[in-house]
Amino acid sequence: MWVFIINLVLFLFAGCNSRYSHKIFRQRYKHNTLIVGTGHTAAQLAFVCRGNSYSLLDVQGYVSCKLYGIHQEQVVSKKQTIELDAVDDFIRTHNIDTVLIAIPEINRKNLNRLFELFKGKVLNIKYLPQVTGLVTFDTKVEDFDGILMISNSRGVNQLGSYILKRCMDICAGLCGIIILIPLTVYVFFKNRMEGDRGPVFFTQNRIGKNGKQFKMYKYRTMVLGADKILEDLMASDPKIREEYQKNKKLANDPRITSAGHFLREKSLDEFPQFINVFLGQMSLIGPRPYLPKEKVDMGEYYEDVVACKPGITGMWQSHGRSDVSFEKRLILDEYYYRNWSFWLDVTLLCKTVKQVLYGRGAV
Repeated sequence: MWVFIINLVLFLFAGCNSRYSHKIFRQRYKHNTLIVGTGHTAAQLAFVCRGNSYSLLDVQGYVSCKLYGIHQEQVVSKKQTIELDAVDDFIRTHNIDTVLIAIPEINRKNLNRLFELFKGKVLNIKYLPQVTGLVTFDTKVEDFDGILMISNSRGVNQLGSYILKRCMDICAGLCGIIILIPLTVYVFFKNRMEGDRGPVFFTQNRIGKNGKQFKMYKYRTMVLGADKILEDLMASDPKIREEYQKNKKLANDPRITSAGHFLREKSLDEFPQFINVFLGQMSLIGPRPYLPKEKVDMGEYYEDVVACKPGITGMWQSHGRSDVSFEKRLILDEYYYRNWSFWLDVTLLCKTVKQVLYGRGAV
């Protein structure tokens, strides 16, 4: 009886978390959303809404507030941006039921004007306050006799969470090493069949916790002499040089081997890093392991990022690994540091498993 119940629960859970059920539920229960704002906050909010398959917020457009004297940089699409005097028609034609005010620097007078403008026209009006640098994961908003308070218990009773995280790392490291054996055999013979006599693994210096460098293990997914080839490509093609300097990678990298394409598509090229996890140099979940030469480019984010052990997966992986720019990865890694909890790790792990299964955002 218990076996039947457990299997039924697992079946229902798998069904509810499949990409097909997400599409069905999203189409039926989605909220057509209008974002007020055209700057970086509005762009980041839209990125999260569209990148999170669990989100029911379907962004239809943006509102410029120039009529209220609010001038923002046009970061979002101009084609999807309307003025305040066109709001009523847009709400009717697009069946908007949710408005998100994404102008953190707005003053109280203009904020109240926006609330009055949308009141009675949509079901939900939400405002994104200025929370840059604040802990936002697992927070609570409280009304203390008319005074708005944001509470968070981060830092209290975290010892248990750290112990759980290390136990999860040890278990994951052992399981990963076991799976690593047959996978390595496959990669070895795949390379040999293509005439590649180079090593299966390669090590690379990466920045670890507190800035201490360590040797990180990876499958070799590129041809031998890849660094020299990259230098030649950057010297001969300005577009390639610009792309690499901006993102620290190439979208269509000609140096990747056939086996390397498979490993990257399935996010298996990091599997040897389970050795680093078992040794305590890395964690299963954490910031991206950055190269020493990227330290300067990390700028003000460096101190926060290196406060944690780097991870095999993390915020950047679950938000579309190859679809995320270098600066965006840093922002996501800083968010992870400021908002870490064991349950955030569990959430990111579940998202990563889904990405591995469906191959979205891999290089």
